[in-house]
Amino acid sequence: MRRVELKDGADLDGFRRALRGLVALGVEPDEVDWNIGAAPSLFGDAAPLPADAPPVPLPRPVGALIESVVCHRDPERYALLHRLVRRVVRGERDMLDHHADPLVHRLALLDKAVRRDLHKMHAFLRFHEVRDPDGGERYLAWFEPDHFIVEATAPFFVERFESLVWTILTPVGSLQWDRRSLTIGPAALRPEGLDRDDRFAEGWQRYYESTFNPARVNPTAMRAEMPRKYWANLPEAAAIPAMIRSAPARVQAMIEAEAAVPRRRTPDKAVAAMARQEPATLAELNRIIRAAEPMISGPLVPGATQAVPGEGPVGAAIAIVGEQPGDREDVEGRPFVGPAGQLLTRALEEAGIARSAAYLTNAVKHFKFVARGKRRLHQSPTAGEVKHYRWWLMKELAFVRPRLVVTLGATAALALTGRSVSVLRERGPMGFGDWEGFVTVHPSHLLRLPAGEGAERAYRDFVSDLRRARGLVEGAG
Repeated sequence: MRRVELKDGADLDGFRRALRGLVALGVEPDEVDWNIGAAPSLFGDAAPLPADAPPVPLPRPVGALIESVVCHRDPERYALLHRLVRRVVRGERDMLDHHADPLVHRLALLDKAVRRDLHKMHAFLRFHEVRDPDGGERYLAWFEPDHFIVEATAPFFVERFESLVWTILTPVGSLQWDRRSLTIGPAALRPEGLDRDDRFAEGWQRYYESTFNPARVNPTAMRAEMPRKYWANLPEAAAIPAMIRSAPARVQAMIEAEAAVPRRRTPDKAVAAMARQEPATLAELNRIIRAAEPMISGPLVPGATQAVPGEGPVGAAIAIVGEQPGDREDVEGRPFVGPAGQLLTRALEEAGIARSAAYLTNAVKHFKFVARGKRRLHQSPTAGEVKHYRWWLMKELAFVRPRLVVTLGATAALALTGRSVSVLRERGPMGFGDWEGFVTVHPSHLLRLPAGEGAERAYRDFVSDLRRARGLVEGAG
């Protein structure tokens, strides 16, 4: 029996070292005693594992699953992961696709629990302002995770609160950030005096009250999404009972106010009128759309200042369709010139696709946003708004005649298929009626990921998708 000693919590590095040695020696999972922390072993000591064992090549999904599951509290997690790796090494490299497999099913449940716990910590951790003895400004938070996820959440909080000095305390570990470096520390006890009012707490309560929708109040759903165990650390929780009590009266007031507001005319008739004009060229199509804006009282989605047509040569082998223009695109009147567009340009170059040779456009041609002070924050278009622009998009593609249409994100896929598409599940080649298609993520999705290995892997996968798309075109040519 081989005894493997690992640290308390999520000892990913220790598990990887042990795994390399076990695989190198061909040790079976039933021959390993995983000893966590200071717990005594029933089997005594055993010969040490080789320290210079080579890395174990694993499929990316298996590596990602290991990173997640080691954070779970299940004491059998390391043994389960060893069984998984042993089977993969013996040839079952696609075993994660077999969801009915008992081992795969159990590990998927552990992974889901960890990801849910990460989401809860991201969503429900609240900082409180405290004063250092030297008068400096510092922020402190307390959270009680279900699993050993503290270190895994660090990139999220460093990126979100990079300009602050803060400390996060939990019963399973702590994080401290001083604007320059991150320190990972031991478990802690809940500090006293954390419940007193401060500016951060007041800000959270005001924000929650301003975004609360009385017409959609559902206490059962609220408790499912925000369990009571988190309420003690949420400043806004104090306002919940009063908001629920006042919801019926506020809804009635909203109904009465709505009756006095004239309804905006839908643009269906204007879209139909544009479609009857039968443009002869792509340039004429874009002129028709721009000329029609006054007729329909502005853009088909609220807020934008101008339409942003597609860009690229007629006859391009690849057409790339995104969701909608962003703030920068709305200002310049060109597609994919903002941060997401710059990332797309870099990925296209790495994939061997010249941006100037592709046709770039969006399913929706106006920037839909909500104003937050001086900032204009993106809002996703509705299915109805996507439908309004579909005639325009189909005409564009008919003029361009691409051999392949690459859709970036779910909205673009909806515009081409007419149905909801799960991008991460259906990623890859897909038929779009008259065109061969390829579904992948939108580059803005990559920009929202926390910095680190996960974001780098997601970017590499995106570039790989674009290379596959190029290969499909070259193979068809």
